[in-house]
Amino acid sequence: MGQTLGQTAKRAASELATLEAMEVQFTADQKAFVRHAIESGRLHREEEAVHEALAMWEERERTRLEILTAVDRAEASLARGEGRNITEQSMRELAGEVKKRGRARLAAEHRPAH
Repeated sequence: MGQTLGQTAKRAASELATLEAMEVQFTADQKAFVRHAIESGRLHREEEAVHEALAMWEERERTRLEILTAVDRAEASLARGEGRNITEQSMRELAGEVKKRGRARLAAEHRPAH
């Protein structure tokens, strides 16, 4: 990826700031869905549906970008030779280590204080 999360967010904010108004066309099903939300009191205006949808989309895109950034970091780490081979045996060993640490932590938490 060429841009950081911050650069992408700034560019998106800049692009949104230049928009004065936008007309949105709903499908018949979307109109009915929004109308029902307004009638039930969930929303007050159609614009609220658009704002809510955009907020959810924005959050999804942020999460997507974070995941892609994490994948890029992981791939770079592997390219530097920082990964490790996962085998059935190594997974058993890891599970054993995790159990051992967990049991030790539980034992420490339940020891009577002196």
